[in-house]
Amino acid sequence: GGALLLAGMVAAWLGAGAPTVGVIAEGVVWVSLAIGMVYGGRAAWEALAARRFDIDVLMVLAAGLAAVMGHPEDGALLLFLFVLAGALEDRAMRRTMRAVEALHRLMPTQAIVLREGSWAPADPQGLRPGERVRVRTGELVPADARVVQGASALDQSTLTGESLPREVGEGDEVYAGTLNVANPFEAEVTRPVAESSLRKVLDLVISAQQQREPLQRAIDRLSQPYAIGVVVVCTVVFLVWWLLLRFPAADAAFIAIALLIVGSPCALVIATPTATLAGISRAARAGLLFKGGQAIERLARMGAVCMDKTGTLTRGRPRVRQVYPVGWSRGPRMLSLAAALESGSTHPIAQAVVEAARARGVEPAGVSGLTDIPGRGISARVGGAEARLGTLEHCEPLIPVCLRSLTREVLEKVRARGQLGVVVALGDERAGGTPAPLRAPEAEHRLGEPTYPEGPEAGEAAVLVLSDEIRPGARELVDRLHALGVWPVRMLTGDNRTTAAQVAAELGIDQWDAELLPEDKVRILEQMRAERRGGGQRGAAIGALTEGGQRRLATGVGVIGDGVNDAPALAAADVSVAIGSIGSDAALESADIVLLNDDLEVIPWAVRLARRTRAVVLFNMALALTIIGAMATVILYGSLVGTTVPLWVAVLAHEGGTLLVVLNSLRLLVARRDPASADPVQPEPALAVHGAPAEMALR
Repeated sequence: GGALLLAGMVAAWLGAGAPTVGVIAEGVVWVSLAIGMVYGGRAAWEALAARRFDIDVLMVLAAGLAAVMGHPEDGALLLFLFVLAGALEDRAMRRTMRAVEALHRLMPTQAIVLREGSWAPADPQGLRPGERVRVRTGELVPADARVVQGASALDQSTLTGESLPREVGEGDEVYAGTLNVANPFEAEVTRPVAESSLRKVLDLVISAQQQREPLQRAIDRLSQPYAIGVVVVCTVVFLVWWLLLRFPAADAAFIAIALLIVGSPCALVIATPTATLAGISRAARAGLLFKGGQAIERLARMGAVCMDKTGTLTRGRPRVRQVYPVGWSRGPRMLSLAAALESGSTHPIAQAVVEAARARGVEPAGVSGLTDIPGRGISARVGGAEARLGTLEHCEPLIPVCLRSLTREVLEKVRARGQLGVVVALGDERAGGTPAPLRAPEAEHRLGEPTYPEGPEAGEAAVLVLSDEIRPGARELVDRLHALGVWPVRMLTGDNRTTAAQVAAELGIDQWDAELLPEDKVRILEQMRAERRGGGQRGAAIGALTEGGQRRLATGVGVIGDGVNDAPALAAADVSVAIGSIGSDAALESADIVLLNDDLEVIPWAVRLARRTRAVVLFNMALALTIIGAMATVILYGSLVGTTVPLWVAVLAHEGGTLLVVLNSLRLLVARRDPASADPVQPEPALAVHGAPAEMALR
């Protein structure tokens, strides 16, 4: 704000002096120069006090020499544009810090905590693990906690970029800084605010914005030698033009000053940081954290990628996809029975069954005498009959003899598709829970079309088909990466080959490997890197791609994982992306890039953003170097042929280039994402089982 005010004052004085004449005009120009020196001189003095000779010193030196040579108006114009460019650069930097400011605003300032039997307000910083807090509607969650009473919905958009609130209930984790938009609830603190997920995300963003990529670090190291070199070259030009070429001393000094102005690397110095910070901040708003400029550089060069399956391409939790009633059984009734048997368990399969029943509006049946048999399943009583759920061996005694082979055939088909089958069976009430024997009419029709008895008294059975749920956006991920020239997209998983083949076929994965240990993933990753860089499979041509008319070498191999069991591969990759939740410590610490939500469609967009950021940096640098080289050539050549370049032209060329670099970088802040495509749950294909009835699909 102060810099912009000073720039405005300088512009006003210069404008006031333009239409005046004589002493008034000269006085206005000198006042304008003095105002510009307030800002520029302070920066130059700070640099000299730190024993640093940088572009601030160059600008003040050039403006002062211009004034000494009788051109104070050019010196004032130089300082005006210099101050304006610096102010705009600072403004750009502040805009890129909005993500950090938003996170700061999310830091909770008050908590309602249960202490000594009563609820009282407290400072969130003093909350300890195990304490109970109450979160009312419209309040921020004060610390990472676990819901112990109530259910609600939380707005996590600022942290994860998710537009829809997240439903939470008893046992669910909630995170500091998320907004309660529904019902009040109570939660138990799991970690102090200083160790919360929000604080870790905030620290990561701040750290990322402070890091500089290798190109910028090289420019920083060369800036002082470059500035000194510019002064030396300008001094040599002055002496050569004055002593050897016999130019008047004033003319030689004028040429040297003009060369000093255009040779200052303002645009070159800010070419990288403005673009990098803009890219980091834009990604943060989409729920994606780049850990510094190096992460952007590496992602831009990614030409192949390896992905984990469980927890990355899939959610890592089973989901009931279909219910196959066997024989005369009814699907809703068997699902109701299964939900009742599993209602008291916290096992992932049990939760999947209960959620499936809830999604279909099926109420759990009334059961009693639940018994859990480890490794086999669950048993209970339903009225006068016995009910079981679990393995076929556990449930088979309750399944009518005529349906056992059919049940086994269904299970074999399910397993052949890489899915999990769970059997649920209900015995015959008349026989005290065991299936009734075949009556004579049924026995006579075994080879033909059997006539099954009707009603639950004859025993019932069904197979629940479960599979891991595909993450939203996974089906589009492979195609979009291919469109960006990323090949191959390879899946590395420790799961069995059947399941891996099914997921790979469903998602269109180029290559896949299954039943891998963590060290196997690292070995395959190293092989891919060697092939791409050493002329192996498709050699260097693999990494060559065309995008936007520019040919790039994308030889890096990336890894996308969940940040826990994929830690060795994430560490060994050229660039790593962790698909974690905001509460995943491993995801926040092990990868170069962290995706804070489940939206896999962000990854191809992030690749495009990284490549666009890299292109902006290269364009900025090329623009800066072109302006410096072209203007220096014009000034020197013009002086030799008798054409003097006005000093204000050099000023405008130099500072104009700086302004263009800043404005070009700011375009990254408005980089748009593709509209989210629909990713509906695809219905499972019907199993080809002889004699099986129509299945009950959960869509």
